[in-house]
Amino acid sequence: MQTTTQAMSAGNGLTWEAVKSCFQQYVVPSYGRFDLCLTRGRGAWVWDVEGRQYLDLGAGIAVCSLGHAHPELAEALAEQARTLVHVSNLYYHPWQGRLAERLTHLIAPGKVFFANSGAEANEGLYKLARRFGHEEGRFEIITAVNSFHGRTLAGIAATGQDKVKKGFGPSVPGFRHVPFNDLQAVKEAISPATVAVLIEGVQGEGGITPATPDYLLGLRRLCDENRLLLMMDGVQCGYFRTGRFQSFQRILEGISDAEGFLPDAISMAKSLAGGMPMGAFWVRQPYADLLGPGSHATTFGGTPLACAAALKVLDIVERDHLADNARATGDWMKQQLEKLAARFPQWIKSVRGLGFMLGFELADKAEIPAFAAADKPASLQMVQRLHEAGVLTIPSGNQVVRLLPPLNLTQEEAALGIGRIGAVVEKLGC
Repeated sequence: MQTTTQAMSAGNGLTWEAVKSCFQQYVVPSYGRFDLCLTRGRGAWVWDVEGRQYLDLGAGIAVCSLGHAHPELAEALAEQARTLVHVSNLYYHPWQGRLAERLTHLIAPGKVFFANSGAEANEGLYKLARRFGHEEGRFEIITAVNSFHGRTLAGIAATGQDKVKKGFGPSVPGFRHVPFNDLQAVKEAISPATVAVLIEGVQGEGGITPATPDYLLGLRRLCDENRLLLMMDGVQCGYFRTGRFQSFQRILEGISDAEGFLPDAISMAKSLAGGMPMGAFWVRQPYADLLGPGSHATTFGGTPLACAAALKVLDIVERDHLADNARATGDWMKQQLEKLAARFPQWIKSVRGLGFMLGFELADKAEIPAFAAADKPASLQMVQRLHEAGVLTIPSGNQVVRLLPPLNLTQEEAALGIGRIGAVVEKLGC
């Protein structure tokens, strides 16, 4: 029997059954995968192994900022691959410094460390905080209930969701969880060991819940008063997804006394290199040199190839005004979803989010006739029905469906996606 690789190289028709069999035999089963096998993409569209087309409103969980197979990004990667793919961080190369400069100019004076993923970027934040408080014996970081900060052992300890911690105890010490958007809860949780507060500007895995302006401003004051670092996880909600580079910049627009707001550190990843694995964290002055030589490192972080991809993504985002597109088209999509919720309040309980980070909350599956008899939560069942309608979305918990489209999604594609979502919602009573 031919292996899947042999079949592909021989030009034989690849089948869904062959791909699934190969996964079952050779891939660690740590993911609950949908029964879809995707083989190519173009822009906001992907095709499965059987040739069926889907509008991708998930973008690889907010990763594919320019959609799939963007020709300019592909050419930039090819050109860099012909020039220099990797050198270790024992040496300098021009692309890493250039990218750090551009990212810093989008936030404020400071410095950037490059990693390979959001979880790694957040690990850097934990180490930054511990280094900051080390001489005083402070190490504890306050995070939020329903937060998500990655799948490393420290990441799941930082995450405010019990489901990700099961089976991996004892938990890494040094994290306390309090309700999101509750400033008083943070104040009461501060102890002599506390060194930092870490939050997402918009909770993604936790259900698309934005921080309030008062919460952000209050956290900054509270951290200043107690000599704590205020750190933000911008892995999912950052990189222009809300219509500004970082979500706090959008949330605080037009708010009096917010002009000087700035976190002490921000983690980034996902959309940063348009699909190339890349993470980063920015640290403001005067903390940017806390992690000196030998204190933090990575072999692959900030390679010429990944940096070239990220630089090209930034060029295209700025040239094509994609932050404005995320704001305008995303806000229009939210309005349409709110209209859908008004038509079907028995099935859609709320709509929330900013720009191209949107979510709609479904009723409990027992309240939805089409879902009541199945074991799966409402969010998974809705996502699967949208697959049948030719739309890819992302579940968030048991009730929320996320829309995280590419930043260059067109108005016409957005309208098509909303139309297909509406058609599925209309049939939930059947």
